Amino acid sequence: MPRSVNHVASRARRKKILKLTRGYFGARKNVWTVAKNTWEKGLTYAFRDRRNKKRTFRALWIQRINAAARLEGMSYSQLMGALHKAGIEINRKVLADLAMNHPQAFKAVVARAKAA
Repeated sequence: MPRSVNHVASRARRKKILKLTRGYFGARKNVWTVAKNTWEKGLTYAFRDRRNKKRTFRALWIQRINAAARLEGMSYSQLMGALHKAGIEINRKVLADLAMNHPQAFKAVVARAKAA
């Protein structure tokens, strides 16, 4: 009996991945084995960097809060300690947004923290 191979499905699988690798450099976009390896490696980078993004944004928020706090005569650690003592539960993302876009509101938060 002749060998039956589903060329339609296997070609569709290849086309799907080659479409995803469009725009890559050199053989990475059109040579099947290279493109497949590149695409798989890209998925591992995406998984890793979804976690690293959280890390880098937290670091950015801390830098912004520190810069704004120093304009008010406090360091970042002093401000965070004062906020904790005052019982003000505000996360770093919101605090950094206040520091950047609403400096008067940030000043009010710092004043409340200093008073406590």
